Amino acid sequence: MSDYIVTKVEGLKLRIAEEKDTPLILKFIHELAEYEEMSNEVVATEEILKESLFYKKAAEVVLAEYNGEDVGFALFFHNFSTFLGKSGLYLEDLYVKPEFRGKGIGKVLLSYLAKLAIERGCGRFEWWCLDWNKPSIDFYLSKGATPMDEWTVYRVSGNKLSILAKEFDE
Repeated sequence: MSDYIVTKVEGLKLRIAEEKDTPLILKFIHELAEYEEMSNEVVATEEILKESLFYKKAAEVVLAEYNGEDVGFALFFHNFSTFLGKSGLYLEDLYVKPEFRGKGIGKVLLSYLAKLAIERGCGRFEWWCLDWNKPSIDFYLSKGATPMDEWTVYRVSGNKLSILAKEFDE
């Protein structure tokens, strides 16, 4: 059984995900994608997650359990700032089941990751948020987060990623 991380919210415990939690993590990913109206973009499988999370250790997951029920997760990994010369903690996803929102679970997950970032000597703690997600934006602003509106995120994926990679050999 996993070791639990005690929180100040009555009935709420956190734990570091283990390989046996892979189906739960995938379930939460699907629920998050549904909330974000992006279900068609999820191609992750249990096998892919096991390989990425528990063998390659490309990311880590913290699970939230409220009164014995799994209610949310945070998936994160380290990035690096050349300007700071230090790693940072990047939050890829934070999700709490809708019926458990407003109980402080998201706040606890976010503050736990901030504490972890400090313990690991990180210079930053960052994440993206969809522009239309006003409840999350308001929550993040209330926690002291600063939107990086002078930056634009760029992405290359799928066939365009393959084309760009082939340019190296040309």
